[in-house]
Amino acid sequence: MVYVTGDTHGEHSRFYTGLLHQDGGLSENDYLIVCGDFGYVFNDNAYEKRFLDDLEKLPYTIAFVDGNHENFPAIYSYPIVAWHGGRAHRIRKNIFHLMRGEVFGIEGKLFFVFGGAYSVDKYMRIEGRSWWQQELPCKEEYENAVHNLEIHDYSVDYILTHTMPREMITRFGAYQDEHDMELTEFLDLIYHEVDFRHWYCGHWHSDKDITDNFTVLWYDIKELK
Repeated sequence: MVYVTGDTHGEHSRFYTGLLHQDGGLSENDYLIVCGDFGYVFNDNAYEKRFLDDLEKLPYTIAFVDGNHENFPAIYSYPIVAWHGGRAHRIRKNIFHLMRGEVFGIEGKLFFVFGGAYSVDKYMRIEGRSWWQQELPCKEEYENAVHNLEIHDYSVDYILTHTMPREMITRFGAYQDEHDMELTEFLDLIYHEVDFRHWYCGHWHSDKDITDNFTVLWYDIKELK
């Protein structure tokens, strides 16, 4: 089965309780996808690498869309591999970063992914240490997304992102920051032009269904059927 959850932010306890615990129910046939701000490749130090080694011992596969609070140079230093029909950075044998604009076929379902968002707390962070400019997509990543959606006739089962389309931000009642307007308007276009079953995002630190086919996740874990 495929499961999806929200931001993990490098929080160790997430993987030691409930469904995600080694004895909690997920098996070698299961996938857990995190909707950004993964956070276990952030400081890129020995402590984090030991925890990644522990995660590698889990029986299931972990994949993540990037958020805005990520160490992008560290993530990009891992090898790019072909994974379920798309491109991913292989962090460990069972841990993968899903690259922006890729489409993956998992358990007979198609997943379009597009990470990134703007850090409203950027003013509190230090470039190269706790903030990286790659948090927002570049032209090539937008073009890659359109290309892959065209290949699949603008039809997928699930869309996984970090932030929301502009329309959903309005419905959610949140503030639309001008700095990520290009990204949220692009996601707006995806929302209206792509045929999909359900869209999941993270970023907003909330667990809420905004519409029948759009869900914001933080701690909730959804099983995709």
